Amino acid sequence: MNLYISGIAGTGLGPLALMAKQAGMNVCGTDLAKGAIFDELVKAGVDVRVEPQDGEFLKEKLKDGADWFVYTSALKEDHPELVVARENGIKCTKRDELTEYLVEKLGLKMVAVAGTHGKTTTTAMIVWAALKCGLPVSYIVGTTLGFAPSGSYKPGDKYFVYEADEYDRNFLRYHPWLAVIPSVSYDHPDIYPTREEYNEAFSQFESQSRRVLKYDSERYTSVYDKKEVMSSERDEKRRVFLPSDFRLAGEARRIDASLAATAVLEMINDYNDGQIMTKCDAEMVIKAMDDFPGIGRRFERICEGVYSDYAHHPEEIAATLGVAFDEKRRLGKAGVVVVYQPHQNTRQHEVKDGYKNAFLGADKIFWLPTYLTRENESLRIITPNDFIGGLDNAERAEVAELDDELGEKLKEYLNDDYIVVLMTAGPADGWLREKFSK
Repeated sequence: MNLYISGIAGTGLGPLALMAKQAGMNVCGTDLAKGAIFDELVKAGVDVRVEPQDGEFLKEKLKDGADWFVYTSALKEDHPELVVARENGIKCTKRDELTEYLVEKLGLKMVAVAGTHGKTTTTAMIVWAALKCGLPVSYIVGTTLGFAPSGSYKPGDKYFVYEADEYDRNFLRYHPWLAVIPSVSYDHPDIYPTREEYNEAFSQFESQSRRVLKYDSERYTSVYDKKEVMSSERDEKRRVFLPSDFRLAGEARRIDASLAATAVLEMINDYNDGQIMTKCDAEMVIKAMDDFPGIGRRFERICEGVYSDYAHHPEEIAATLGVAFDEKRRLGKAGVVVVYQPHQNTRQHEVKDGYKNAFLGADKIFWLPTYLTRENESLRIITPNDFIGGLDNAERAEVAELDDELGEKLKEYLNDDYIVVLMTAGPADGWLREKFSK
């Protein structure tokens, strides 16, 4: 199988390219920039080109027999590579169909992590603990991992741990052996015009899954084979972990850890042919979770006192601040400073009111202009001042730009022993690394 991937170096398709390569496919592709997975692809022997994506590299590969073109959801219908692929009769799909093909071809049991928030961290935690416990797992995680490649497959793997993204309804392609759902709150209004449609998509995802594990703030609810319901009561056969079982910083991380740990014990139980897990199994998983090293863009430490996080939704912001407050107390710091870059104006029209108390506890907030992408052009651009005016702690916020002035202000806070946390799904992350990782 000769596979060509357009947008190959990013966190969406890069890990999939790695897994496909390791599964025996011939993989190549292009991207406009050296994305987060570029170095991993080169190391794995993938022929990846960083170029204008004018279709010339694809035409070259057509001579070698390219027969499947996979592309990112960001590609427009008139994209040169997509046009060339269709003109030449190549199979053209997004990532979900290739992922489904690999799962079926390799005979893997899918553990799919889906949700509005927490899915990347939860997926990585499952991978980390599963590897520590010696389980035969392949996986795809939508970020860089310090402890392993972002995507992996080895002959003999039995489970496939996957970050199943709801954007573009990708996750509805799958029928997981186990679905793990950290949270569901309305997002992606460009795909789901109403909250009801968004919730219905997750209900469909649950109905397509053999087993479901989710967190609802009062208890864990797991459904096994659509019949057996497990409450928060702990029994010897199937243990349900609670956030209080873990020492990780931040309640959100502890919730993710408890979901991930429960999922790993389900895998252990299945791998042992249904044998009752031991106390040693549970203790081993707890230790693995407490030793979790973190991942890229999820409260990632850039340098002393400076962190970058992918939070771009009010609920994610509050959860990330919980981690920051725990870190502040642990390190004995003076306070927490936030730099925030909203993502997508279309989304902001839906979530704007949710910011009201999302930043409570922050000592200072620098609010950047919204990073614009995949926009509804008919909507007014919400300004930083519009957002700040609706905050309960508006007196702590000010409008900022990604410039030297902001950099100097942040350095002053660092000198005064504050923690600085950038929250963004956009280019501000690159700016922060350039300013502070030298």
